Amino acid sequence: MLQQMTAKELEYIADSMSNEDLLIKQCATLVATGTTPALRNLCSQMIQTHQQHYDSLLSAISHHQQIAPTQPQQ
Repeated sequence: MLQQMTAKELEYIADSMSNEDLLIKQCATLVATGTTPALRNLCSQMIQTHQQHYDSLLSAISHHQQIAPTQPQQ
């Protein structure tokens, strides 16, 4: 059974998602401006990897929302 995540864990996931998003954007820039096919190919692969990481983190947050209490804890 899944347990609720702490605020610190949710913050860490949000930060990780921001980092993955930045890496995706940086790789996309290199794909668009890269001068060699090998560099563009490598960056395309890295985009896929970082997108998978981002999707996994998003899934973790989605699962958390399903088990999170609907009322604030007192």
